Amino acid sequence: MQVRPKKALGQHFLTDLSVARQIADALIVPENSGINTDVLEIGPGMGVLSQYLLERGDIALKMVEIDPESVDYLLVNFPKANGALIQADFLKLDLGRFFKKDFCVIGNFPYNISSQIFFRILDHKDRIPQVVCMIQKEVAERIAEKPGTKVYGILSVLLQTWYDIEYLFTVGEGAFNPPPKVKSAVIRLRRNARAALDCDESLFRTVVKTGFNQRRKTLRNSLKPLISAKAEKEGWSAEELARFVSAPVFDLRPEKLGVEDFIALTKLF
Repeated sequence: MQVRPKKALGQHFLTDLSVARQIADALIVPENSGINTDVLEIGPGMGVLSQYLLERGDIALKMVEIDPESVDYLLVNFPKANGALIQADFLKLDLGRFFKKDFCVIGNFPYNISSQIFFRILDHKDRIPQVVCMIQKEVAERIAEKPGTKVYGILSVLLQTWYDIEYLFTVGEGAFNPPPKVKSAVIRLRRNARAALDCDESLFRTVVKTGFNQRRKTLRNSLKPLISAKAEKEGWSAEELARFVSAPVFDLRPEKLGVEDFIALTKLF
């Protein structure tokens, strides 16, 4: 029995066992804790990565798979998957139902929804101390990039706010069936020491997203909707508005700002 890769689900099944082993080994869990670490694998597909995770005696594995054909394959070929496999869409999964404490995330993320997966991880950042994943190389580079480059963007800022990010290695197209048209990469995210922001977190996300929505413009122009809303709320005169937007940060483009700069910018609002 084989699983037919489905384009609508963004399925590119990993076939290179050495790569699968490297991904499984990249998940770092506390030694001698006496308690197995809860881990969720997203999109196990045909179980190439799952087989190595199921071997590990230091983790308690659950897998979430949306494709019924893959679910049937996993249950037939990996008896240990029984009781660990959840047939569901990760983006809609009630994580609190399956995990009562912190859990790590691992997987070969479907490239067509990788950004949505990361935003979901951010929503549960206080419960997810580590993520190991294979994604499109371009997205991996963007997430790990530092300020000042063209690839640095929304996910770079938001993920780097809460996680230390390591670009581990690149994976060629030939490691998959069917081969994708792009190279892939494996990255590891480990929760940093930041417990909270020194500003409103929801507004912080809005400032970052709005700033990058027109990334070629200066922040004075890209953040006009937020600036106008604040001016109206505060009842500013034209002079007060001009004074606000005269701050040097508004002369910059968003890719020039690091996490701390965006926190400071959010506090202005």
